[in-house]
Amino acid sequence: MHEVKAVVVKEKNAPATVETILVPDPGPGEALVDVVTCGVCQTDLHYKVGGVSDDFPFLLGHEASGVVSAVGEGVTEIAVGDRVILNWRAVCGQCRACRKGQPWYCFATHNAMQRMTLQDGTELSPALGIGAFAEKTLVAAGQCTRIEGDIAPEQYAALGLLGCGVMAGIGAVLNTGAVQRGESVAVIGCGGVGTAAIAGAVLAGATTIIAVDLDDEKLATARRFGATHTVNSREQDPVEAIREHTGGFGADVVVDAVGVAATFAQAFEARDLAGRVVLVGVPDPGTTWEIPLDQVFGRGGAIKSAWYGDTLPSRDFPMLVEQYRLGRLDLDGFVTERIGIDDVEPAFDKMAAGKVLRSVVEINDPPAS
Repeated sequence: MHEVKAVVVKEKNAPATVETILVPDPGPGEALVDVVTCGVCQTDLHYKVGGVSDDFPFLLGHEASGVVSAVGEGVTEIAVGDRVILNWRAVCGQCRACRKGQPWYCFATHNAMQRMTLQDGTELSPALGIGAFAEKTLVAAGQCTRIEGDIAPEQYAALGLLGCGVMAGIGAVLNTGAVQRGESVAVIGCGGVGTAAIAGAVLAGATTIIAVDLDDEKLATARRFGATHTVNSREQDPVEAIREHTGGFGADVVVDAVGVAATFAQAFEARDLAGRVVLVGVPDPGTTWEIPLDQVFGRGGAIKSAWYGDTLPSRDFPMLVEQYRLGRLDLDGFVTERIGIDDVEPAFDKMAAGKVLRSVVEINDPPAS
C-alpha cells in the first residue's frame, strides 16, 4: 500500500483539495503508475460539479503521462520503467463492439478492480477510471499506452494531453468525421477540444478550415493551429459565414465542439449537401434539439457523435506521437501553463474563464530520456 498526495473533491461543488490517499499494489491485470504530468480537463470540472455522477468523493485527473512502477500478475504488454500515456479506453476484446471489429466503441472497457481510498478507508471514484492528479495511480494495464523512443523531460506535459481532450478533438476529425484531403472543415467552439479539431483538420489535409468562436483571442490561436478563416459569431452569422467561405455550399464536415442546442443547430445548417456533422462537445444532461426531419432526409449525409474521438489508443497514440516528433502536430502549443498539484482549483477558474488551452500539473520528476 502506498500513501501519496492527490487531488480529491469530496462533495458536489466543493473545492478540489490535496489529500493523502492510499493506493494498493497492482493485482492481476493492473499497473501502478508514477504520474509525471496531468492536464486540467473540462471533464474533471464536470465531475467536480456533479455533472457525471454522484459517486463522491472523486479522485480527479485523467489526461496524464507517467512511468510504470509495478505491474500485476498476467501483465505482458507493459513493463516496469515503461513511459506511458494513460487512456480511458482499455478495450475488452470480448464485447459486441469488439467482436464486430470496432474496438474504438468498446462497451466494456477495463479499469482497475481494486479501489484507491482516503486514509479512513473511504473508497474513491477515479475520474474516467484513472484518477491521475496523484503521485501514483492504479489502472488497468490496458489503460497504459507505451511511448516508444526518446522523450525530453519537457515533452511529457504535451504528450499526456493525448489522453483526453486533444485526442477527442483530433479524433473527431480524423476518425469520426473521416475528413479527406481537399475537404472543407468548420469547427464551432475553439477551446482545447475545438483547437485540437483544427489541428486534426490540418493533419487530414483539409484545404479550407474555418474556426468559429465568440472570442478573438481564441480565434487568433485557431489561426496559429492552422485555421484558414475565422468567424466571430458575435459579429457574423456563423452559418452564412461558413457558406461564404465554401463557395455558398457549406462545409463538408462541421464539428460542434461546444455541445449546446444553438451551436448544434448551426453545425447542422452549415454543412454542405451530404456533409457530416460531428458532435464532440459534451451536452449538459437534458439538452434537447428540435429535429427538422425533412432537412435530415433532404440534406443527406450523416450526424455523428464522437466518443473520445472514436479513438483506439494503441493505434492512434503512437501515430500522433510520431506526428509530434516530425513537427506536424504542435502539442506543445496546447500547454498554456505548468503548475503544481496545489494549484488545480485555481486552474479550474482559468479554464472556465477561457484563459487557457491547458494547465498541466507537473507531479513527479520525469526520468532521464
